[in-house]
Amino acid sequence: MAEQDFYILVIEDEDPHAELSQRAFEERGAQIQIQRARLLTEARAKIRERSPSLIIADWRLPDGESMELLPDHLDPLAIPVILMTSYGNERIAVEALKSGALDYVVKSPESMLDMPHLAERAIAQWAARSEHIRMQKALRESEAQFRLLAENASDMIARVGVNGEVLYVSPACETILGYLPEELVGTRSFDYFRKEDGEAILSLFSGGRRDITHTITHEARRKDGDYVWLESITRAVFAPETNAILEIQTASRDITERKRAEKALQEAHHDLQEAYEKTIEGWVRALDLRDRETEGHTQRVTELTLKAAERLDFSPEELTHIRRGALLHDMGKMAIPDEILQKPGPLDELEWTKMRQHPQYAYDMLSRISYLRPALVIPWHHHERWDGSGYPRGLRGEEIPLEARLFSIVDVWDALCSDRPYRKKLPQAEVIRYLHEKAGHLFDPKLVEVFLSVVENED
Repeated sequence: MAEQDFYILVIEDEDPHAELSQRAFEERGAQIQIQRARLLTEARAKIRERSPSLIIADWRLPDGESMELLPDHLDPLAIPVILMTSYGNERIAVEALKSGALDYVVKSPESMLDMPHLAERAIAQWAARSEHIRMQKALRESEAQFRLLAENASDMIARVGVNGEVLYVSPACETILGYLPEELVGTRSFDYFRKEDGEAILSLFSGGRRDITHTITHEARRKDGDYVWLESITRAVFAPETNAILEIQTASRDITERKRAEKALQEAHHDLQEAYEKTIEGWVRALDLRDRETEGHTQRVTELTLKAAERLDFSPEELTHIRRGALLHDMGKMAIPDEILQKPGPLDELEWTKMRQHPQYAYDMLSRISYLRPALVIPWHHHERWDGSGYPRGLRGEEIPLEARLFSIVDVWDALCSDRPYRKKLPQAEVIRYLHEKAGHLFDPKLVEVFLSVVENED
């Protein structure tokens, strides 16, 4: 027996047996305190004074039977008991074991001397039994706490088997889905989901990771046939031996109103974006009506610029800004007088000075519109040149934004390939030759090659 203090109460009315047991414990040398009681009434008084670690009791005493001291279902952690019986009373001993005794001993000199060993084994068994009982109690308390929380939660708490069977669902299911809990338990939960949602939930746990909690949104069918959006926090419970999923636990809340609000916001955003685009198209149309000599130029350069920009891995958002910038590249010409803008022949130097201000006019007109600011690099810089000879700021090389460097090539291409009042369009081969000649001087040479590869594909 372990080297620690144990208090053992021996209840025995016969002196020889009691003395043999006490001598056996003393010979073991362990730190054990032995007290003896001859009657049940005396034993109860000692127990009230101090609870023993173990009771060794004769089955039959002058004032009653020691079976009264055994643990019962109301107090399964009462003091452990070893019963002593006389020869021929083994049947009673077996009944005692069924009733909660740890062991029984048929009284003899040998068994009395072996009592320390029996006591040590009994206490070890009792410790194991006590731990098991405490674990069961803790589990029941945990389950009770879970049910208390689940029964009163506004979220729908559920336990679902791997085949989708509903093992438990909290009362909130009536508010969220219109079903009573008893209507759902035993049914297949995935029958209430869209097929792809059920498959997606199961696939989340296919890797067998134990430490992952997933938050997913999915639709579920109500009892009335309508669908609601749920946001579910899910986790899997795994078998420790096989790592297989035992069940999936979920907490779900109705987010239908939130989804409706998100959809309405998306639609409003789409409507606003469409209004932006229609506004830009209206401005471009107004410019075309004013300068009919270049009508169609804006749409052509916009389409060709986007095709070239897609080769350069711009993001979708960046492509949107490039499209707007290309559409608005000549907006500054709205501030150029008609006698200059619509002059049928070449412009003189003074007129060119005024015309070269249109990129700055575009920036001044549009920079206060926040959603257009990212697009203004093209209207503001599309007349800058690789060697610094451009306008309005005289930028050179990679100081010029990439979008503007690309657009300037497209703009010159379309201008030279189109009829103007003061000249006829040039053959494409001649324009291609011109771009090659000016690559590294007026244009970014790498972008010239990118653009011409697009032109070849277009042809």
